[in-house]
Amino acid sequence: MNTSGSLTYVYAVTHRTGPLGEALAGLHGIGQAPLRLLPLTSDTEPAPSTSLAFVASDVPEQDFNETALKNHFEDLGWLEYVARTHHDVVQAVAARAPVLPLRMATVYQDDHRARQALAAQQDVFSQRLDQLRAQTEYGVKIYLTPEATQPPAAAPAPAASPGKAYLQARRAQRRSRDAVYQQAEQAAETIETIASRHATQRVRHAPQRGELTGPQENVLNDAYLIPDERAGQFKAAIADAAERFPDLRIEVTGPWAPYSFAMTTVGPTDAPEPPP
Repeated sequence: MNTSGSLTYVYAVTHRTGPLGEALAGLHGIGQAPLRLLPLTSDTEPAPSTSLAFVASDVPEQDFNETALKNHFEDLGWLEYVARTHHDVVQAVAARAPVLPLRMATVYQDDHRARQALAAQQDVFSQRLDQLRAQTEYGVKIYLTPEATQPPAAAPAPAASPGKAYLQARRAQRRSRDAVYQQAEQAAETIETIASRHATQRVRHAPQRGELTGPQENVLNDAYLIPDERAGQFKAAIADAAERFPDLRIEVTGPWAPYSFAMTTVGPTDAPEPPP
């Protein structure tokens, strides 16, 4: 129930169960607000035919109204806090029940408006939750290390001029990079073959850049939906493949809530990545 001056912030869609409600009662969301399950109908209305519910909490209207959000989106510290808290809530639910993550900063004027949004897509939400049941998202990333793209040190020919020596070094560097990129292509094909035996779906994200990768170059950034009973085999197969490509760093991330596979038309994420 909303308090005066608050909005309803929703984190995810899940199924309403007694144990999940009890678990959420001890957890907190943004601003340390208590979490709650928000079903299609209130306790005073007839029971709905579905157990769908939003995972929700109250947030201050002064921080989450349209004007405030525009300002906050320029504040990297605020964005990081909200994104991390949102992610932590989604992961806590995913550990206990099937979940559809929603876009960060999905807010409604009140619980009634949130319930209307839930009702508008209850069939889509139910179908997608059923499809994701007992499956978890894992990421696979390939990085080129700075060392791998550098050619072996070689002394220039004695008679080489400075200009010629420079050109020779540039050609050697280009050959070295080309060789590593070839390895990366082979590794990507190997990963795709492994995933075809274990994954039910794949989403290809754009390679990461900047501070997320440091000095390394990210050349593959895929997300896979893996049935829980195959997760161990999938990770072991990727680890084994990584040993065949010593000039690359191949990383498996997860388990994650299915951020990349929560595809609906209103509210949920447009296939963003989980936090690094």
